[in-house]
Amino acid sequence: MEVAHYFWEVPALGRPIRLNRYGTEGQPLLGFPAQEGDHRNLEDFGLIAAIQPFIERGELQIFTIDSYDKESWTNPDLPPGERASRYEIYVNFVRHTVLPFIWQHTSKPVWTTGVSMGAYHAANFLFRFPHDFGGVIALSGVYELSEFIGSYSDERVYYNSPLWFLPNLEDPYYLEELRRKVIVLCVGQGAWEEPMLTQTRRMQAILAQKGIPAWVDIWGPDVNHDWPWWHRQLPYFLERLLPRT
Repeated sequence: MEVAHYFWEVPALGRPIRLNRYGTEGQPLLGFPAQEGDHRNLEDFGLIAAIQPFIERGELQIFTIDSYDKESWTNPDLPPGERASRYEIYVNFVRHTVLPFIWQHTSKPVWTTGVSMGAYHAANFLFRFPHDFGGVIALSGVYELSEFIGSYSDERVYYNSPLWFLPNLEDPYYLEELRRKVIVLCVGQGAWEEPMLTQTRRMQAILAQKGIPAWVDIWGPDVNHDWPWWHRQLPYFLERLLPRT
């Protein structure tokens, strides 16, 4: 499996952002790490090894990026409004630098994925910018930010919370685009899967009400919020979604 390493100096973010690329062919997947993780997080915790057969068969290439959680949503020393402002800089960097970089390596629509907090990022990018991305596989995610910023809200928080903005989305241009996407939301019912389970069920109801097809897969009470289950879940969905070479 070929692995390549990249980084960008990003003065607006106050530090470099790094990215690994695993594989050279197949469906491009932009992978976000678990909470406060870096570009090696998915490799270090075994998720890349779990999907390596897809990469080696040329069915998948995955780009894994640093998070910006500690400088934004999960930083308790910053006022919530400043966290939102910082996260928006990260969003713009991903959209206007990382995504065009990935497009240089593929003609296929880019899917997003992530586990835990990474699943939030993956889903947020797809639902906010459906014209930029082709799909999402979100594992054990939250879809609004009250766990980190309490009851605070402003326009930037609203538009980074799919559970908040999707119910009010009426623009047919965006809705029709979302209806063409590959959308997978998965969660277990075991230890540490609240509030992810509750929020996934809320997302399921909203997407159904909007007529947006989605594969919402709620696994059993033995399925915990932990890496061994994500090692099983991501290959399970890729096996069923990727065209075989």
